[in-house]
Amino acid sequence: MEPVTTDHVTAFRRFNRYFTRRIGVLDDHYLGQDRPLGEARLLFEIGDGTSLRELRSRLGLDAGYLSRMAKALEAQGMVRLSAHPQDNRSRMIELTPAGRVEVTEQDRRAGVAAAGLLAGLSAPQRAELTGAMATAQRLLRLAGITVALVDGAAPDARSCLDAYAADLDERFPEGFDKDDLVRPEEVSGDAGAFFVAYEERRPVGCGALRRLEPGVGEIRHVWVHPDARRMGLARRLLAALEQEASARHLTAVRLDTHAALTEAQAMYRACGYTDIPAYDDNVYASHWFEKRLPSP
Repeated sequence: MEPVTTDHVTAFRRFNRYFTRRIGVLDDHYLGQDRPLGEARLLFEIGDGTSLRELRSRLGLDAGYLSRMAKALEAQGMVRLSAHPQDNRSRMIELTPAGRVEVTEQDRRAGVAAAGLLAGLSAPQRAELTGAMATAQRLLRLAGITVALVDGAAPDARSCLDAYAADLDERFPEGFDKDDLVRPEEVSGDAGAFFVAYEERRPVGCGALRRLEPGVGEIRHVWVHPDARRMGLARRLLAALEQEASARHLTAVRLDTHAALTEAQAMYRACGYTDIPAYDDNVYASHWFEKRLPSP
């Protein structure tokens, strides 16, 4: 991956400063209500009730900061805190009737504010802006995803493979047998590698590499969770696997794919893979590919 340039960093920070000022993040009275954005957002995220632990994970907040906000909202009569029914170490938070009224009003004001901003644009300009925001959200999500090397027997690795197998079982006319998944020892240590993609600590994708023959590796089970598709994550996983193969001094990687996976075939070809004759007897394969790798 190319290094991040100073110009890109400067442009990103400039946009952040403009946008946060424009939507009132710096105001202690967000949307004209008697609270800052942090408390307003927390009220919105509580919804029909949840645990502080889940909120902390979802919003990426420090436990102490979240606790202080929750207690402040409780003192204002906006929320109610209670012990978790199954875990006394965890606390639940829910909106009071006053809190629900405030969230309803907050939602109304936010809609009015957004409509006010968009009113200054023509219909084509609004379409351009909303399209640009969708692109920005997609790319920011992708930027926030980490791809980590894990042991092939790790729980996250196996859970991803279980989801991958279930996905293929639905898509393949003949179904898919989980016994055809790679074994942990094939994709761990000197034998191979297994990568898991994480979005906010949740596994959302995977890919495996194993040695096929001297100098040649095989890429297996590149999978992305349906919620994380169409962002470019599969290509990122593929790049990580290729980089790992190069680091292991492999000169080529091969893979196969099913006839039903037309989007996967298109991606492999776009990423420099060429069609080759069958190199295995995989009953699910109808297309076989190879890519020569640069020296590490």
